[in-house]
Amino acid sequence: MSTIDTLLDGIPIPRMIKVLQAFDRPRVLDVESELIRKVRDSGVLAKVKPGHKIGITAGSRGISALPQMLKSLVSEIKRAGGEPFLFPAMGSHGGATPEGQRDMLIGMGITEEVVGAPIRATMETVEIGTSENGFPAHLDKYAYEADGIVVVNRIKPHVAFRGKCESGLMKMIVIGMGKQKGADICHELGFGKMAENILSIGRVTLAKSNIICGVAILENAYHETAQLEVLAREEIPVREPVLLEEAWRLYPKLYFEQLDVLIIDEIGKDISGTGFDTNVVGRYHTPFVSGGPAITRIAGLDITDRSHGNANGLGILDFTTRRAFGKFDFENTYPNSLTSTVPMSVKIPMVLKNDRHAIQAAIKTCNILDKSKVRLARIKNTVALDEIAVSENLLPEVRASRHLETPGEPHVLAFNDQGNLF
Repeated sequence: MSTIDTLLDGIPIPRMIKVLQAFDRPRVLDVESELIRKVRDSGVLAKVKPGHKIGITAGSRGISALPQMLKSLVSEIKRAGGEPFLFPAMGSHGGATPEGQRDMLIGMGITEEVVGAPIRATMETVEIGTSENGFPAHLDKYAYEADGIVVVNRIKPHVAFRGKCESGLMKMIVIGMGKQKGADICHELGFGKMAENILSIGRVTLAKSNIICGVAILENAYHETAQLEVLAREEIPVREPVLLEEAWRLYPKLYFEQLDVLIIDEIGKDISGTGFDTNVVGRYHTPFVSGGPAITRIAGLDITDRSHGNANGLGILDFTTRRAFGKFDFENTYPNSLTSTVPMSVKIPMVLKNDRHAIQAAIKTCNILDKSKVRLARIKNTVALDEIAVSENLLPEVRASRHLETPGEPHVLAFNDQGNLF
């Protein structure tokens, strides 16, 4: 028995109880039909002429029903006489290589067969202008050569800065379509200047590129499509701040202001840019954001397969497992951090041999005297918060909240022979 085993094996893990969290749930029931209707009503594709090559952005986030939305856009562009293609618009993700970015799309179910159009991946860009604060605007080479661009992205709060436009269409225009070079330039002065850079560089790209329109997506707290808007090019910087306010209203959360321990079953780039949504857990990697619950220790147990070894965000946590560490691919992870200029998010936390020890280490170090009274919560990831689990000592708070209910009884966490959760 090792010293680590001796220190951790005796740490009690509390019984847990399933809890359902309730959020507002506006949703689009038929995403494809709704998007087609919005595209036609907007008239934005009237500019598309027979034979026009039209590029559609495809990002790295796990947006609900994104393959179906892209398929619908492809269909509508073909209906207008255009020849659509998809291009990865994800900055430095996928190891900052065309092959890596294409693989990320395939991992999210975005393939040429599904969407009905070719995927053209390159890291080459064309410099199309300079912003008022002196930064060059870069644009994906294939997009630059196209007759038009349709920008598609989810509008949501960013995990590292605050501004009028955070994660959304403007960021996609500057960083996603700017590829690694565009992302590198926008991040050069850090996240403290990010809000300013996105708007100033974005205005250049909007003015000097062939962007036709944007498709803005809002999701509810259940990771479902809540709203779709099709915006003409000039509407994008005006409408996006309004949609960001609505995204905040729909945002998921943990209905506990203070926890000793949080267990996150999985993190990944398909979940959030930092592997998990820092706004949800109140743990940040830059000084430009704050808020959320106060959580003493956080353990992340695994990395999603869709993340392709990108372990960005692991360094913000306190503990992880050998299973997750074994998936840590430096070539797929470090380019993201080198580009964003934030090394903290890719540091290596304490690595424990299995899930049991990671949980016990978090409990042991959470600085409470009576470990049996630990306030502990467990979530699958930060986009699946409608069903969580909490230690049974939180049951009075659950029963007192109009947002929470529990359908079950307390249970003991079940581990397999390797000490990992079933």
